[in-house]
Amino acid sequence: MALRTPDERFENLPGYDYEPNYVEVDGTRLHYVDEGDGSGGETFLCLHGEPSWAYLYRKMVPGLAEQGRVVVPDLPGFGRSDKWEEQDDYTFGALYDAVEGFVEELDLTDVTLVGQDWGGILGLSVAARNQERFVRLVPMNTGLPDGTASMSDEWQQFHDFVEASDELPIGFLIDGACYTDLSDDVKEAYEAPFPDASYQAGALELPLRIPTSPDDDGADQIAETRELLSEWDKPAFVLFAENDPITRDAAGDLRSLIPTADEQPEVWVENAAHFLQEDAGERIAEHIVEFVERTG
Repeated sequence: MALRTPDERFENLPGYDYEPNYVEVDGTRLHYVDEGDGSGGETFLCLHGEPSWAYLYRKMVPGLAEQGRVVVPDLPGFGRSDKWEEQDDYTFGALYDAVEGFVEELDLTDVTLVGQDWGGILGLSVAARNQERFVRLVPMNTGLPDGTASMSDEWQQFHDFVEASDELPIGFLIDGACYTDLSDDVKEAYEAPFPDASYQAGALELPLRIPTSPDDDGADQIAETRELLSEWDKPAFVLFAENDPITRDAAGDLRSLIPTADEQPEVWVENAAHFLQEDAGERIAEHIVEFVERTG
């Protein structure tokens, strides 16, 4: 079973006037933003993480749309996409299949992946196994945890908080993981997909799905992703925020793992934290457009 957030929850959100688009993947209706012109061949696939949704990319869409098509889906359980009701449904395999199925249903090609948090984990995994569809990688504040390395203390604190919760204060959490202070109406926009706790199964489960042991769900698949990306020969631009204690250490790991990453400048986005798209979306879009131009 799946829940759908009422459309009226998404009316008059600040800074967000994008028309909704929908596609069905294995019985799950996924929402996505689709802006810009892809006739020149450029397609940006922007994937969000926990517990945000496509709203997170609203500041980046205009800048990227000047360069090509911009596609921003909501993961199952988030935004305007269907929300599976049971936490146990949010396995790595189910989420992976949803993202890969989305790419296939829209027949996306010549894709520059922009992925943050879980959007990076899933997006990098899909790109590694569908390399014919992807031309560039931009991992941002993300990683590829296969259960063999320890997580940061800040991540562990967040994990423990979620594990002990029956309902999450979504706006509060996103505000706390930004460098800038969010206004009340922006925090409410992040809470829009979740009328009550029954809609939060995905938000409650995803932090618990990060592998901390090689035996955990998804660990084998992420380890395989690491192997595949260790032979990646297309451009890759690791772009992290200067002020994110949750994923900061993963930047060096990704730069070492992906062979082409050291061909790009090492850029740390100033005055930005975990949700760097919220803190510095316009600047990040400029960095990505410059990356496309110098690797085009």
